[in-house]
Amino acid sequence: MRNGLSVVELVIVACIIGILAALVVPHVQNQATDAKTAAAKDNLRVLRSTIELYAANHRGVPPGYDNDDRNGALDETFFNEQTVVNESYMRRIPENPFNNRRTIRMIGNNEPFPTEATGAHGWIYQPATQTIRLDWPGTDEGGVRYFDL
Repeated sequence: MRNGLSVVELVIVACIIGILAALVVPHVQNQATDAKTAAAKDNLRVLRSTIELYAANHRGVPPGYDNDDRNGALDETFFNEQTVVNESYMRRIPENPFNNRRTIRMIGNNEPFPTEATGAHGWIYQPATQTIRLDWPGTDEGGVRYFDL
């Protein structure tokens, strides 16, 4: 009577496991990307709603300007203070699910809005136009750029 498995049987089992893994892994990876895309869309919805609500409560001036002055200094810390700390529109700045960053690249009033994402920040925001976008290059499953969500 023999105890255990032969080398051939072990190789066959390893091959079967490898084939199953090759079939399952791409499916699981797509699920993770789909989840990140859904989270990014929801975070953008939260940010856009916050910007609109803040502007409605401050004579049309969106967050990000020092002392709500459209000609004043523009900085990410003002946005954070106005929406999170002082006014409590959000508990914290949402995270970009692709790069796990909460930072905001602020675009000045007279600066053109970037046409491409770099992934260096979590978000790209221009208060003058109340435009906020995801700072992540690439496209989703449908070919839509993450930057255009």
